[in-house]
Amino acid sequence: MTVQQISVFLENKAGRMAAAAAALKDGGINIRVLTIAENERYGVLRMIVNDPDKATDVLKNGGFMAKQNPIIAVEVADKVGIMHDIMQLCDTENVNIEYMYSFVEQMSNRAILFLRFEDTDAAAAMFVKNGYKLLSSDEVCKI
Repeated sequence: MTVQQISVFLENKAGRMAAAAAALKDGGINIRVLTIAENERYGVLRMIVNDPDKATDVLKNGGFMAKQNPIIAVEVADKVGIMHDIMQLCDTENVNIEYMYSFVEQMSNRAILFLRFEDTDAAAAMFVKNGYKLLSSDEVCKI
């Protein structure tokens, strides 16, 4: 089970994030989770939204370079050592993580890890085999 993530490449200059946010707002897109990585010249905005296909179209029509990528949303306990447990599992199974970000649900003792892998299917199977719950796009959008 995967979740579609939107990746948007933005020039690292004033106003670009605001313009992307305006395009999404005007398109009726609700951002559920986001992260951004940057360097001196550009940034990569990664988001989980309520309608990935529409968001991609809205952004492209607004002149942004945007694409969808499958990622895995894994529900884990919000406790000390969970990061080590996940990293150790991936290492043991020889599954390479390209990047990750997380979200903590304040109303529970659960956290959600969003992970991008070289081999998404192998990673999903690994988590299921080891008793982790994978979340659907609908579940993530209800956060």
